[in-house]
Amino acid sequence: MALKYKDIEHLFCVRSNRRVRLKDHKPGWKGDGYLRDLAKDDLKTGAQEYLQQNLDALADAQERLYASGRHSLLIVLQAMDTAGKDGIIKHVMSGINPQGCQVFGFKRPSDEDLAHNFLWRYTKCLPERGHIGIFNRSYYEEVLVVRVHDEILERQRLPPGKRNGAFWDARYDDINQLERHLTRNGTVILKFFLHISKGEQKKRLLDRLDDPSKHWKFSIADLAERACWKSYQEAFEEMLNHTSTKWAPWWVIPADNQWVSRKRGDDRRPEQDALGLESRGGIDGERVG
Repeated sequence: MALKYKDIEHLFCVRSNRRVRLKDHKPGWKGDGYLRDLAKDDLKTGAQEYLQQNLDALADAQERLYASGRHSLLIVLQAMDTAGKDGIIKHVMSGINPQGCQVFGFKRPSDEDLAHNFLWRYTKCLPERGHIGIFNRSYYEEVLVVRVHDEILERQRLPPGKRNGAFWDARYDDINQLERHLTRNGTVILKFFLHISKGEQKKRLLDRLDDPSKHWKFSIADLAERACWKSYQEAFEEMLNHTSTKWAPWWVIPADNQWVSRKRGDDRRPEQDALGLESRGGIDGERVG
């Protein structure tokens, strides 16, 4: 079931010198050969076994990261609603010592946030040396939801000027330069875009409504954002093409099969060398369109 790293890189890494098209990345991908023919339960069992095998390796890597005290790790997760960001954190990171890891989910900015530049509130949460930080959504929202709903810019108290292509190019450049600065100073950045299909999202939204134990996950705002699906897909493509760099590339993870996405996220755990560590020292068509 395991793929070699070079195969994973070829399948899922966004090259900085190539233009990515999301239609070329299949959200329902679940492997090659015999994996395609596995029943859902068999696929889930195989992925669970693989994840369990890697928990010890993840814990060991975290201990080395902490002992070194020279590097930090920032994990960025972006996706449409229901793609499985919380599941990735719960299942893939379950072997991590919580004392050395913090998870941040960024909500509507406060008045204090809006009084600063658009990156300010995110930089306050960056991981210190020896620690892991997970951004469940991140500063990339500033070129995603803000681009889809550009009226949000009016609340950001920006200087006068056109909000055209050059404006968004400048934001991409600001993000790239921030990540360049971080990597130069010892932060390894892993960025994952969980790629879910519109049909699978509909299925999961319906499941949240039909299952009382999942009602808490449902928000009417999810439907409003779903209506902007095409605009979001375009914004994600632009984000991937402008901000996948040699120092902080994006990884497009197929998310229709949740156990596959969790396994692929685990496959791309940081290499010890990258951290500078030695090996021993509306529903049914109306409710949800």
